[in-house]
Amino acid sequence: MPKIIYSFLILFLCISCNSETSDSKPTPVLTETIYFPPVTGTSWETKSIASLGWKQAAVQPLLDYLELKHSKGFIILVNGRIVLENYFNGHSASTNWYWASAGKTLTSTVTGIAQQENLININNKVSQYIGTGWTSETLAQENLITCKNLLTMTSGIEDIANGDAISPASLQYKADAGTRWAYHNVYVKLQDVIAQASGQTWTNYFNAKLRDKIGMDGAWFQSGNNSVYGSTTRSMARFGLLMCNKGKWKNDVILNETYFNEATTTSQNINLGYGYLWWLNGKSTYHLPQSQATFPGSIIPTAPSDMFMALGKNDQKIYVVPSKNMVVIRMGDAADNVNLALSDFDSVLWQKINALYQ
Repeated sequence: MPKIIYSFLILFLCISCNSETSDSKPTPVLTETIYFPPVTGTSWETKSIASLGWKQAAVQPLLDYLELKHSKGFIILVNGRIVLENYFNGHSASTNWYWASAGKTLTSTVTGIAQQENLININNKVSQYIGTGWTSETLAQENLITCKNLLTMTSGIEDIANGDAISPASLQYKADAGTRWAYHNVYVKLQDVIAQASGQTWTNYFNAKLRDKIGMDGAWFQSGNNSVYGSTTRSMARFGLLMCNKGKWKNDVILNETYFNEATTTSQNINLGYGYLWWLNGKSTYHLPQSQATFPGSIIPTAPSDMFMALGKNDQKIYVVPSKNMVVIRMGDAADNVNLALSDFDSVLWQKINALYQ
């Protein structure tokens, strides 16, 4: 009898195990949807360090470093939600600050919008939209310059002798368009192209097609020869969030994904770390402003390799990390010495950010 009972017990256990195995299902992996703050108002969902599994002990060293390095505004978004938002040195959430060359990416984005509205084609020559004689080059040389050359910093215009000046006399021939990469303020002619093609002022077109659609504040202003954008830190974060979502705001396509992909990948074979006025991390080589040298390796080795960036004078930063659905914003004075775009600050800052989750 004990043997019979034992046999039934073994059979029961086997049936139970088989039943449990066949009925059980893998625990579903819940993917958090990306959040977009309302276009109006100041509400913005937050997410705690603890809920992300990040290290609270790494927060204060990061904030101390930011304050030490003359920062004014700093935000980290993950899936669109604010994880950190801090202000320093007399700055506040309602204070405007200049984007400097980080604002070039706004011009890049609106150029893509104008193209998807069939107002322009970036492969067309600039003179098709603003007329000939906008440079001091010969007609044949000038007609080589396309809108895409302005987006990719390959206009061939002399980049050092005349500084940021963009009068025809100051836009002098250095090389054929497309054969040389050089960082230059001539990109701003894209704003004239869009104004002419749209029949609106640059500001009105920008506000209607980009700023107002994602709830940004701020305005353009002239600083010498430069067209500069100024806004709150949160408005810079809104733009970063738009680009983190490949040009879509919720279900509204602001910028089509084809152009977005072109803008945030290598745009020419000279500076691999440059797209359409966006800087690209993780490439094998890169160039820097005011230099024809080729530097090996990633622009910011301590940062994620898939990151693309808007970098402005005196360390204005938009970092977008697609693999982490993360946007990082920094506004402020120069961390160390005055610089055009990149500084040692980037590398150390990313060591501090990495410490949050590594």
